[in-house]
Amino acid sequence: MKRLIGRDFLDTADFTKDDLTTMLRRAAEMKSEDRHRKRFTACLKGKSIALLFQKPSTRTRISFDVGVHQLGGHPIYLGWNELQLGRGETVADTGRTFDRFVDGIVARVFKHSDLETIAQAAKAPVINALSDTLHPCQAMADCLTVMEKKGRIEGINFTFVGDGNSNVCRSLTKLVLQLGGNMTIASPRVFMPPEEFVRSAKALSSGGARLELTESPDEAVKGADVVYTDVWVSMGQESESDARRAMLQPYRLSAQLMTAAPSDAMVMHCLPAHRGEEITDDVIDGKSSVVWEQAENRLHVQKGIMSLLF
Repeated sequence: MKRLIGRDFLDTADFTKDDLTTMLRRAAEMKSEDRHRKRFTACLKGKSIALLFQKPSTRTRISFDVGVHQLGGHPIYLGWNELQLGRGETVADTGRTFDRFVDGIVARVFKHSDLETIAQAAKAPVINALSDTLHPCQAMADCLTVMEKKGRIEGINFTFVGDGNSNVCRSLTKLVLQLGGNMTIASPRVFMPPEEFVRSAKALSSGGARLELTESPDEAVKGADVVYTDVWVSMGQESESDARRAMLQPYRLSAQLMTAAPSDAMVMHCLPAHRGEEITDDVIDGKSSVVWEQAENRLHVQKGIMSLLF
């Protein structure tokens, strides 16, 4: 575990399968300990953690704030416009300044390159709490949820329906393949991940894990153990909203689509959900949904990661 201390968590591809498994096991252990002994409450004792948010958030902000507190640390929430960033200070200079005050940095940004700049400028570990490219903490929470329900990731068939080039789909694809699961992405051709990403994701595969792409949501959910979707219009894409909704309409996760999936397939959504758009009420609130377990597991996964890196 010492090999993880002080490292940045920007992309699961930066870590080995063993590293990621260690983080998930720590998260599961912490979740269990939360119920009784509270053994990990001093992990961040005496440490201050900066929570830098350029994008608004519900689950990410609460889970990191509560997580730092539960580990004995001091969370410092900082909105992008509250800092000198809003008046022209460079991202690198902000990172260097943070490094003089805090023991870890959690950043939720638009541009992934800003995360990389902060990580290069600061010696303190940096955790990616979402960028336009990746959302690795969400993927880790998703995989913890599946491990709890299915007992493993290896050999599990994941299907993502919707925008196949979203940050959530990208991170989930990478992590599932790294852990030996199979991934199918059902998306309109215009929203398929680029070939460069597909090649790099396949190169991460372990244990014969497969990545498949299709434009047919009905074909994609056949044989799926997990069916996953996300919003069609993310922050920063509002100008494209009408066009995106029109193209993604056939990819709505509905009860009708789920009839093509096995009866024991789990339904996942990273939230927030636009009910009636990418997912219907009867599916997100149905017996196959594990959406709220996913949301809770953000807390446990992030605590696990922070306890090992910070």
